[in-house]
Amino acid sequence: MEEITEGVNNINFTGDLHKKNRIQVSNTKKPLFFYVNLAKRYMQQHNEVELSALGMAIATVVTVAEILKNNGLAVEKKIMTSTVDMRDESRGRPVQKAKIEILLGKTENFDELMAAAAEERDIVDGEEQS
Repeated sequence: MEEITEGVNNINFTGDLHKKNRIQVSNTKKPLFFYVNLAKRYMQQHNEVELSALGMAIATVVTVAEILKNNGLAVEKKIMTSTVDMRDESRGRPVQKAKIEILLGKTENFDELMAAAAEERDIVDGEEQS
């Protein structure tokens, strides 16, 4: 019995559930640029960010990734698609939903671009206060 307890205590739960750099995107809860800015912060902290979405939110994830790429802040490292079984609350039967996960990494000049954007904000804030 002790071996089982010890084995359970030693299980490493570093799976998908607790990734510190994962953003689960919804298409209803937050505006698009909330996710863009959050992804920038995650990339500053972790050097990469994983954007994840189900169903209709997939378009939002793709848009966020494209904005970051087009601004020279991120590069695609990996794109994974799958389907997941979910329970339909209204009908009570299982339904399949599309899922996407996009892993983005920082570009070489990410830090320079972020510093330039921060400097620009400081100048604009200074002008407004004058």
